Amino acid sequence: MNKQSRYIFQWFALGIICLLITSCRKDPKPIAEDVETLFPANPSSLIKGVYILNEGNLNMNKASLDYVDYTTGLYRRNTYNQANPEVTRGLGDVGNDMAVYGSKLYVVLNNSNKIEVLNAKTGKRITQINLVNCRYITFNNNKAYASAYLSSVGDPNAPNGIVAEIDTTTLLIERRVTVGRQPEEMAVVGNKLYVANSGGYSPPNYERTLSVVDLISFNETKRIDVAINLQHVKADRYGDLYVNSQGDYLTVAPKLYVIDTQTDRVKKVFDLQAQNFCIDDDLAYVISTGSGTSQKYAYNLINIKEETLLIQQFITDGSQNQILIPYGMAVNPLTKEVLVTDAKDYVSPGTLYCINPNGSRKWSVTTGDIPAHFAFIY
Repeated sequence: MNKQSRYIFQWFALGIICLLITSCRKDPKPIAEDVETLFPANPSSLIKGVYILNEGNLNMNKASLDYVDYTTGLYRRNTYNQANPEVTRGLGDVGNDMAVYGSKLYVVLNNSNKIEVLNAKTGKRITQINLVNCRYITFNNNKAYASAYLSSVGDPNAPNGIVAEIDTTTLLIERRVTVGRQPEEMAVVGNKLYVANSGGYSPPNYERTLSVVDLISFNETKRIDVAINLQHVKADRYGDLYVNSQGDYLTVAPKLYVIDTQTDRVKKVFDLQAQNFCIDDDLAYVISTGSGTSQKYAYNLINIKEETLLIQQFITDGSQNQILIPYGMAVNPLTKEVLVTDAKDYVSPGTLYCINPNGSRKWSVTTGDIPAHFAFIY
């Protein structure tokens, strides 16, 4: 089940449960940090570590941060609670995105309606930025850009969403621009911000456009017609965007589109049922729903310079058969190891897999619930 439709289902189901137990339930207490050894220490590692944001389930207040320390070889679970024991309610509800910019780590928590700003090295809380149903975050020229639905979760009558511009020094929202309904991920190319509009709260009346925002005037200048229910958008180093349509979960299948930012038009379509993807150098790594094969998921590679789908996949040693629901992914920019998470059944602790460039598993480790997003520390 897609995360967006899963949220809506949980919203109604958990609402009924909460009515039954509210009188006797207390807010769950944060879980203490847990540490285990993953691999030999490497004090000279140029990348010091990587944060993993575990989403947690809607209304369960179980979002959490884990950390792979490349210098010590340790895996640390629940690092936020360790660094911030005074925050008794923990990180928040549904971790939807995370990124490092400068010395700060920004964690987007959509059902808690906030962005937590932390010291990237220590994990210590600096402040929070309030933003209703915030979704994704990106950066350009000392500004952060956060998309937001501006509605409660699952509201079919939600208004158009916005992108908020945040000064990364003062940590204050300076400007807002209205975009499409339920805006998701964003990417910056030159002076243009591209925003994937989903319209996911009102099926079958989905949005089908990328909003183009001029970063100087901070106005929406146009919308690019792509396909229904857009979610992820990534920029490559050749001036193109890759964006996936989630389809309608029934008859319209997901696909992956390439946008030329010189013309702001679709230039190519990959017939892949792309669920998630990331780009590193000249390769796009795509997790897609398999079709015509015995495996449920495929781990595709695209040569973005040639814009061709490669025959080989990025997991080749059989480890893919152990992954129940591939969910989050990232590529270590130095080692080219691929990090892939398994969300399992969405209610149990997940698993993080580290895949060598040759397609074999290097290590794996248990995470929090629904491991999804990554942020490297240099």
